[in-house]
Amino acid sequence: MRLNFRRGNVKNYTLAILHELTQNAAKIDANETAQFIAQLKKASHIFLNGAGRSGIAIQAFANRLLHLGFSVSIVGEITSPHSKPGDLLVICSGSGETSSLKSLAEKAKQSGVDLALVTMKRASTIGRLADVVLVLPGTTKEENQRGETFAQPMGSAFEQLAFLTFDGLVKNLMDATGETSETMFHRHADFE
Repeated sequence: MRLNFRRGNVKNYTLAILHELTQNAAKIDANETAQFIAQLKKASHIFLNGAGRSGIAIQAFANRLLHLGFSVSIVGEITSPHSKPGDLLVICSGSGETSSLKSLAEKAKQSGVDLALVTMKRASTIGRLADVVLVLPGTTKEENQRGETFAQPMGSAFEQLAFLTFDGLVKNLMDATGETSETMFHRHADFE
Protein backbone atom coordinates (compact mmCIF):
# COMPACT_ATOMS: atom_id res chain seq x y z
CA MET A 1 0.00 0.00 0.00
CA ARG A 2 1.46 3.31 -1.06
CA LEU A 3 0.55 6.31 1.06
CA ASN A 4 0.18 9.71 -0.48
CA PHE A 5 1.19 12.62 1.67
CA ARG A 6 2.20 16.24 1.29
CA ARG A 7 5.62 17.25 2.55
CA GLY A 8 5.44 19.06 5.85
CA ASN A 9 2.05 17.65 6.80
CA VAL A 10 2.60 16.27 10.32
CA LYS A 11 -0.64 14.26 10.39
CA ASN A 12 0.18 12.44 7.16
CA TYR A 13 3.79 11.85 8.20
CA THR A 14 2.48 10.32 11.42
CA LEU A 15 0.09 8.08 9.48
CA ALA A 16 2.96 6.98 7.22
CA ILE A 17 5.09 6.16 10.29
CA LEU A 18 2.26 4.09 11.77
CA HIS A 19 1.82 2.28 8.44
CA GLU A 20 5.54 1.46 8.33
CA LEU A 21 5.46 0.16 11.92
CA THR A 22 2.37 -1.94 11.22
CA GLN A 23 4.08 -3.52 8.20
CA ASN A 24 7.21 -4.26 10.23
CA ALA A 25 5.32 -5.56 13.28
CA ALA A 26 3.54 -8.12 11.10
CA LYS A 27 6.96 -9.71 10.40
CA ILE A 28 7.91 -10.32 14.05
CA ASP A 29 8.50 -14.05 14.63
CA ALA A 30 6.22 -15.56 17.31
CA ASN A 31 8.78 -18.28 18.13
CA GLU A 32 11.43 -15.64 18.80
CA THR A 33 9.11 -13.73 21.14
CA ALA A 34 8.23 -16.95 22.97
CA GLN A 35 11.93 -17.76 23.47
CA PHE A 36 12.60 -14.20 24.62
CA ILE A 37 9.77 -14.37 27.18
CA ALA A 38 10.97 -17.76 28.45
CA GLN A 39 14.45 -16.29 28.97
CA LEU A 40 12.98 -13.36 30.95
CA LYS A 41 10.91 -15.66 33.17
CA LYS A 42 13.81 -17.89 34.18
CA ALA A 43 16.29 -15.10 34.97
CA SER A 44 17.29 -14.47 38.59
CA HIS A 45 18.00 -10.83 37.78
CA ILE A 46 17.58 -8.95 34.51
CA PHE A 47 20.14 -6.34 33.44
CA LEU A 48 19.14 -4.12 30.52
CA ASN A 49 21.10 -1.78 28.29
CA GLY A 50 21.05 0.02 24.98
CA ALA A 51 22.61 3.13 23.50
CA GLY A 52 20.94 6.29 22.25
CA ARG A 53 17.24 6.06 21.44
CA SER A 54 17.32 2.25 21.72
CA GLY A 55 18.59 2.81 25.25
CA ILE A 56 15.56 4.96 26.02
CA ALA A 57 13.20 2.25 24.75
CA ILE A 58 14.86 -0.42 26.89
CA GLN A 59 14.76 1.81 29.96
CA ALA A 60 10.98 2.02 29.55
CA PHE A 61 10.89 -1.78 29.29
CA ALA A 62 12.96 -2.11 32.47
CA ASN A 63 10.48 0.13 34.25
CA ARG A 64 7.54 -2.08 33.27
CA LEU A 65 9.41 -5.27 34.20
CA LEU A 66 9.95 -3.74 37.63
CA HIS A 67 6.22 -3.01 37.84
CA LEU A 68 5.59 -6.67 36.99
CA GLY A 69 7.72 -7.73 39.96
CA PHE A 70 10.90 -8.77 38.14
CA SER A 71 14.30 -8.04 39.67
CA VAL A 72 15.79 -5.58 37.16
CA SER A 73 18.43 -2.90 36.75
CA ILE A 74 19.86 -0.71 34.04
CA VAL A 75 23.55 -1.38 33.44
CA GLY A 76 25.66 1.48 34.78
CA GLU A 77 23.21 2.66 37.42
CA ILE A 78 24.88 2.96 40.81
CA THR A 79 22.34 0.60 42.42
CA SER A 80 22.92 -2.16 39.86
CA PRO A 81 24.03 -5.40 41.60
CA HIS A 82 26.92 -7.70 40.78
CA SER A 83 26.05 -10.22 38.06
CA LYS A 84 25.98 -13.99 38.55
CA PRO A 85 25.18 -17.09 36.50
CA GLY A 86 21.42 -17.37 36.07
CA ASP A 87 21.09 -13.65 35.42
CA LEU A 88 20.11 -12.23 32.04
CA LEU A 89 21.47 -9.27 30.12
CA VAL A 90 19.02 -7.81 27.59
CA ILE A 91 20.57 -5.53 24.98
CA CYS A 92 18.64 -3.43 22.49
CA SER A 93 20.79 -2.54 19.48
CA GLY A 94 19.53 -2.12 15.94
CA SER A 95 22.89 -2.95 14.39
CA GLY A 96 24.15 -5.32 17.09
CA GLU A 97 27.54 -3.69 16.56
CA THR A 98 27.67 -0.76 19.02
CA SER A 99 31.17 -1.05 20.47
CA SER A 100 30.26 -0.42 24.13
CA LEU A 101 27.42 -2.96 23.91
CA LYS A 102 29.67 -5.54 22.23
CA SER A 103 32.12 -5.25 25.14
CA LEU A 104 29.27 -5.59 27.62
CA ALA A 105 27.93 -8.69 25.83
CA GLU A 106 31.37 -10.32 25.85
CA LYS A 107 31.77 -9.62 29.57
CA ALA A 108 28.33 -11.08 30.29
CA LYS A 109 29.15 -14.30 28.45
CA GLN A 110 32.50 -14.57 30.29
CA SER A 111 30.60 -14.19 33.59
CA GLY A 112 28.09 -16.94 32.77
CA VAL A 113 25.23 -14.47 32.31
CA ASP A 114 22.65 -15.31 29.65
CA LEU A 115 22.30 -12.82 26.82
CA ALA A 116 19.21 -11.69 24.91
CA LEU A 117 19.38 -9.26 22.01
CA VAL A 118 16.67 -7.17 20.36
CA THR A 119 18.04 -6.13 16.97
CA MET A 120 17.62 -5.96 13.22
CA LYS A 121 20.78 -7.99 12.65
CA ARG A 122 20.78 -11.61 13.85
CA ALA A 123 24.25 -12.21 12.35
CA SER A 124 25.79 -9.23 14.16
CA THR A 125 28.62 -9.60 16.67
CA ILE A 126 26.21 -9.41 19.62
CA GLY A 127 23.71 -11.65 17.81
CA ARG A 128 26.32 -14.39 17.50
CA LEU A 129 27.00 -14.18 21.25
CA ALA A 130 23.34 -14.12 22.29
CA ASP A 131 21.36 -17.05 23.68
CA VAL A 132 18.15 -15.52 22.32
CA VAL A 133 17.71 -13.02 19.48
CA LEU A 134 14.48 -11.14 18.77
CA VAL A 135 14.68 -9.61 15.30
CA LEU A 136 12.63 -6.50 14.61
CA PRO A 137 12.43 -5.57 10.92
CA GLY A 138 13.77 -2.18 9.87
CA THR A 139 16.83 -0.43 8.50
CA THR A 140 19.87 0.71 10.44
CA LYS A 141 20.93 4.34 10.32
CA GLU A 142 23.71 3.33 7.93
CA GLU A 143 21.31 1.53 5.57
CA ASN A 144 18.48 4.05 5.48
CA GLN A 145 17.71 4.93 1.87
CA ARG A 146 16.83 8.58 1.86
CA GLY A 147 15.76 8.52 -1.78
CA GLU A 148 12.52 6.66 -1.06
CA THR A 149 9.12 8.37 -1.16
CA PHE A 150 8.95 8.05 2.61
CA ALA A 151 11.77 7.17 4.96
CA GLN A 152 12.20 8.02 8.60
CA PRO A 153 15.58 9.36 9.65
CA MET A 154 18.29 6.93 10.66
CA GLY A 155 17.06 4.05 12.90
CA SER A 156 13.76 5.62 13.99
CA ALA A 157 11.54 2.77 12.77
CA PHE A 158 13.53 0.20 14.77
CA GLU A 159 13.53 2.29 17.92
CA GLN A 160 9.78 2.91 17.71
CA LEU A 161 9.03 -0.74 17.00
CA ALA A 162 11.28 -1.78 19.90
CA PHE A 163 9.28 0.44 22.27
CA LEU A 164 5.98 -1.02 21.03
CA THR A 165 7.27 -4.60 21.03
CA PHE A 166 8.48 -4.21 24.61
CA ASP A 167 4.95 -3.11 25.54
CA GLY A 168 3.59 -6.18 23.72
CA LEU A 169 5.95 -8.36 25.74
CA VAL A 170 4.71 -6.69 28.94
CA LYS A 171 1.10 -7.45 28.00
CA ASN A 172 2.04 -11.09 27.36
CA LEU A 173 3.80 -11.29 30.73
CA MET A 174 0.75 -9.73 32.40
CA ASP A 175 -1.40 -12.49 30.90
CA ALA A 176 1.05 -15.17 32.05
CA THR A 177 1.42 -13.85 35.60
CA GLY A 178 -2.12 -12.60 36.24
CA GLU A 179 -0.81 -9.09 36.86
CA THR A 180 -3.08 -6.13 36.14
CA SER A 181 -2.55 -2.39 35.99
CA GLU A 182 -3.90 -2.24 39.53
CA THR A 183 -1.49 -4.85 40.95
CA MET A 184 1.42 -3.34 39.03
CA PHE A 185 0.62 0.14 40.35
CA HIS A 186 1.59 -1.01 43.85
CA ARG A 187 5.17 -1.32 42.56
CA HIS A 188 5.09 2.07 40.82
CA ALA A 189 7.40 4.73 42.25
CA ASP A 190 5.77 6.95 44.85
CA PHE A 191 8.80 9.23 45.32
CA GLU A 192 8.82 11.21 42.09
